[in-house]
Amino acid sequence: MLKSKNNNDLIKSIIKIEPSGKGVIEYNNEYYKIDRKKINKALDKDFVLIRILKRKKKNKAEVIKIIQRSNQKYLGILEKGNKYGFVITKNKNIYTDFFIEKHNLNKYQNEEKVLVKFKYWNNNEESPTGEITETIGKSGETNTEIHAILYEYGLPYKFEKEILKEASNVKGDISKKEIKKRKDYREKTTFTIDPRDAKDFDDAISFEKIDNNIFEIGIHIADVTHYVKPNTVLDKEARNRGNSTYLVDRVIPMLPEKLSNNLCSLRPNENKLCFSFIVILNQKGKIIKGKFEKTIINSNYRFAYEEIQEIIENKTKKVSKKSSLTGKEYEVNEKVYEAIISLNKFAKKLRKKRIKKGAINFDKQELKFILDKSNKPINVFFKESKESHKLIEEYMLIANKYLGELIKKTRREFVYRVHDKPDKEKLENLKIIAEKLGYNLNTENSKVGKSLNMLLKKTKGKKEQNLIDKLALRSMSKAEYSNKNIGHYGLCFESYTHFTSPIRRYSDILTHRILEQEINKKHNHKNNLENICKHISKTEQTSVKAERASNKFMQVLYMNDKIGNRYKGIISGVTERGIYVEIIENKCEGMINVRNMIGDYYVYEDKTHSLIGERTKRRFRLGDFVYIRVKKANVLKRHLDFQLLK
Repeated sequence: MLKSKNNNDLIKSIIKIEPSGKGVIEYNNEYYKIDRKKINKALDKDFVLIRILKRKKKNKAEVIKIIQRSNQKYLGILEKGNKYGFVITKNKNIYTDFFIEKHNLNKYQNEEKVLVKFKYWNNNEESPTGEITETIGKSGETNTEIHAILYEYGLPYKFEKEILKEASNVKGDISKKEIKKRKDYREKTTFTIDPRDAKDFDDAISFEKIDNNIFEIGIHIADVTHYVKPNTVLDKEARNRGNSTYLVDRVIPMLPEKLSNNLCSLRPNENKLCFSFIVILNQKGKIIKGKFEKTIINSNYRFAYEEIQEIIENKTKKVSKKSSLTGKEYEVNEKVYEAIISLNKFAKKLRKKRIKKGAINFDKQELKFILDKSNKPINVFFKESKESHKLIEEYMLIANKYLGELIKKTRREFVYRVHDKPDKEKLENLKIIAEKLGYNLNTENSKVGKSLNMLLKKTKGKKEQNLIDKLALRSMSKAEYSNKNIGHYGLCFESYTHFTSPIRRYSDILTHRILEQEINKKHNHKNNLENICKHISKTEQTSVKAERASNKFMQVLYMNDKIGNRYKGIISGVTERGIYVEIIENKCEGMINVRNMIGDYYVYEDKTHSLIGERTKRRFRLGDFVYIRVKKANVLKRHLDFQLLK
């Protein structure tokens, strides 16, 4: 954030330090780069005075003075000596370690992960002096490393007392007056379908056959905005977090547990308040009409995906011990069975229409870990999207699409979920890799969607599936939130939003509020939606990065006792530094450093994204199959080193 400008050459601003150690200043929508030697001991987020340097075609600057140090804390590992210590920093935006004075070392242990804050930095010293403020735990332990990921990405791991107090004061009683305001769906056949370990049930589905050709489907979403009012402490915290974050071994929720797992969660056999989308379809799956309304429901069943999948696959009312949430065999009644089969039938029809129109069908394999009691990974498995998952997905898409279209017509300012066209260069790169593996991809604008779907379908279940899935996803633009509608390319929707997960996404809380304003014919409040959309897009990306870091940590921890093992892999990345290889049997990815590729000197060729041996002309490219040996697993750096086998 920029504060002021003194004259044509001097600017006061907050400096951002990049992983390279260079600084960046933004001013009047222009960026000024500051070389490492001209940072003048400034640290990330310090408020500084800079001088603009005259350079042809380049905006360069230097730090003249540090006006105010930030109160930022840095993550690092303590190296403790007899008379002093150092905190070896792990933040990507810090280029120096911190000297720690002896009196600050007493209550901390060597090799602990700690947080340190800046104290001072004398002109004649190479490193600043810092003060340790707290310990996270012993380096390498699962809980410590997961907490370190939270600190690294600025994610909270607990709620402040003030927020928990406000949550505890939220009343869950539903008055008769409130019920009268709502459409009562408590007598409808209703159930939730979620992962086995889920506790926050955002959505429920109801089904009713009106006559032989007309069916009513209710998509019931937890009415979080009934409990979380605008600009309260709870609302501000939810907005700040932006979304829940799902690490391998824990969830960092957007809302306190009383709301996420209790009041708002659509648990079975409890009266719950919802914001619902009621859709009427005919036998062919054509939507005749749809409407949004405030409702009250009472879910009959809480199903896991595995239970629904068994009913769909076997066309049976019986659920086996293996699939059952209770571990006991049971049988659903005729009404529930008919609802599940009918809902799946309509979902398949809706999906078929959407794919035919050009929506891209990503069926990416998701790596999951089986953890022991201490949260260490003991095995891996792959989660695939089955009919039970697609059933729920399709109805959520309908509600989100319909609301996007509805609000677009009203011309109200809104929170859209937008997705731009794919990157042409990345698509061409995917085409080259696909052709090398024996597949085709048409990258003409009008044919990309259908051709990409065909590629994803043909590689499904093959050794190269995960690589093609990854490259296809990388070729896509990032979906984000915006108050300006440009449509959603991947789903092939002209208007789209997020409405169906208000327990875990702040975007959905906003769309619920705006929809309620529309239903009640109230004017839009000044919501500052443009800035909020930017903020929640950013928090979403931060969560994605933290989730990937958590996944990578678990991969390395899982491979830690497999040093020396041999595996077949596929090259998933090529850089000047070496090649990245993904092990086929467990999807764990490691690196073969170019310096360790013996027998030749390998040079990176940018045009083909390949490493080529100068003498042998041996070429390593994306998609090539290779054999590797696990050389090293560095848990602290979340990095696997592989050795290339001939």
